[in-house]
Amino acid sequence: MKYWIYNWKKTLLVVVDVLLAVYLVFAITSFNEPEAGNELVCNQVKIDIQDAVVDGFLNADEIKSILQKSGLYPLAKPMDKVDAREIEDVLESSPFVNDAQCYKTQSGHVCIKVTQRTPVIRVKADNGDDYYVDNHGGVMPNSKYCSDIMIATGKVNRKYACKVLTKIGNTIVNDKFWRNQIVQVNVLADGTVELVPRVGEHIIYIGHPTGLEGKLERLEKFYRYGLSQAGWNKYSYINLAFENQIICKKKQNI
Repeated sequence: MKYWIYNWKKTLLVVVDVLLAVYLVFAITSFNEPEAGNELVCNQVKIDIQDAVVDGFLNADEIKSILQKSGLYPLAKPMDKVDAREIEDVLESSPFVNDAQCYKTQSGHVCIKVTQRTPVIRVKADNGDDYYVDNHGGVMPNSKYCSDIMIATGKVNRKYACKVLTKIGNTIVNDKFWRNQIVQVNVLADGTVELVPRVGEHIIYIGHPTGLEGKLERLEKFYRYGLSQAGWNKYSYINLAFENQIICKKKQNI
């Protein structure tokens, strides 16, 4: 009798184990294979633009437009048809994008993170060239206009712009005071440089753009302790070309 009870319990346990195994296989298969007509689609596209130093230079609408023109905008598309790598490649082919990252979530979201190239100066040269130079010395086409970008004029070729104007632009843009004060860089025929300030009716001559940080530091002290007393419009020309000197030319009507 005890032997029969023991066999009955053993048989019951085996049956339960088999049923549980069948259930788990069915559940996993059902989870991994969505029902027909219930395929997961992209229900939201999140676009995050990093390093947006220049407001409006690159925005989410432009990223969307780039993807739409390439037929890659993922909204309402099946998630298994969304190619994150292809989206990254297309965005990085834009002259305004430095880096792009794209990934998908299980909830149907496609997340796109873009790092834009940062323009530091716009070149409008005497030879008719019109383009932007970024903070790494790269040329960006002038497909739009941003009023808060410093402008470089005069005798500028692309080699000079990429090697010299980039350094000038970075020095000025990375200093809050000079970023708000200098609006134009003018390159003369001999490669020397003039700066045009926002405040004051004078031109700043820095000579060859070497040791620019020291020259601007010297000028800032002159602004604070000299022009603040004498008046911002007293001089027409301020020469910083000589070390440890500031040579000023008075306006003729003063």
